[in-house]
Amino acid sequence: MLAASTAWAQQYRWVDEKGHVHYTDTPPPATAKSAQKKNLKGSELGQQESYEMMQAARKAPVTLYTFTECQAPCQMARDVLNKRGVPFREKQVSSQQMLDELQKVSGGTNVPVLVVGTQVEKNASPDAFNQALDIAGYPRAGVAKPRNQQAPPKPAPDAPAAPAEAPAKPTS
Repeated sequence: MLAASTAWAQQYRWVDEKGHVHYTDTPPPATAKSAQKKNLKGSELGQQESYEMMQAARKAPVTLYTFTECQAPCQMARDVLNKRGVPFREKQVSSQQMLDELQKVSGGTNVPVLVVGTQVEKNASPDAFNQALDIAGYPRAGVAKPRNQQAPPKPAPDAPAAPAEAPAKPTS
């Protein structure tokens, strides 16, 4: 496995006798001109999202609405998205403003709610979420590299308001 990843990273750029530029994973022939080794790593080769994923994300961005107290159902929603490699924004409903936004989007206060473009999926099941992603053109599980996006950290409890003005120090 390690050898395969090393070989995958080694690429060659060379120009043939007709002036055509080639990029290969095998060494160029002896007649090649301007042969260069390219060590492509990370996002340069094989790490970028597929065209299909980028198009779907552009046309139908994904937002997942959750509550901090929502455990299994919200984790199931994250798992569906992560397994398919879908980039998503998670909005944790932790204020009245966020609750109002959730009600406006979904017509209720139950979570998880998955918004894929303009489609709102309130049925918290893997089948329903996968169907919404399929309709939007996201690649199926196993096509894209899985993600590992975790639940956002719980919001900090409201801190007491600082005094508007520091108390004056007594003079001695």
